[in-house]
Amino acid sequence: MAAWPLAVLAFLYGVHLARHEGARPARAVWFPGDGRAPTVDGQPVDAVQVTWRGPLAFMRWRDRAGRWQRLAWWPDTLPAPMRRELRLAASSTDAVRRRAGVAP
Repeated sequence: MAAWPLAVLAFLYGVHLARHEGARPARAVWFPGDGRAPTVDGQPVDAVQVTWRGPLAFMRWRDRAGRWQRLAWWPDTLPAPMRRELRLAASSTDAVRRRAGVAP
């Protein structure tokens, strides 16, 4: 009895979420590769972490206000060449961070 009204509500909520996400502006992520901090939308960020779960990519960082921000890329939103570029850029920033940990 309640299945149809709940199904309609779930459908309307899905439409609302799709419109909300579709209206969000695209983010510009840049890994300079020369030891400088990565930038998101032109603002330098701290504590960047890129993790992978199969073909899914997740990026987490601290903005200048100290709040954690997150991005997620699915295979249909990030083509294979760009996924590879992100993987290489993120691994190069990890190498820069680890360099200071070597004993003198």
